[in-house]
Amino acid sequence: MKAPALRSKYLTDSARGRQCTLQIPGICNFNRETVVLCHLPSLTHGMAYKSDDFWAVFGCSDCHDVIDGRTPYDWRPGEREEIYLQALHATQRVWFEEELLTAKGGRFA
Repeated sequence: MKAPALRSKYLTDSARGRQCTLQIPGICNFNRETVVLCHLPSLTHGMAYKSDDFWAVFGCSDCHDVIDGRTPYDWRPGEREEIYLQALHATQRVWFEEELLTAKGGRFA
């Protein structure tokens, strides 16, 4: 049985009006009005289950369609992982800056 996924309305709502952090080449529409929180694959994700809300990125509607498999995309070797990790870093950086995520004793230096 899968562990329950962490849910946060604050993280979900934080995607509204943001820049897409995925920016998949040839796909991204760069329209902030379509940006939502896009969940990445993880141990808590599967049929009808989304990953934890902290394992997600800001994605426009077109990039989200690729991530969720609704739109095909010909990934180069390693490209998917690179895009996911860069988007995750950019998204989590925003959350730390806005204190939606915190690290005990952490500070920007």
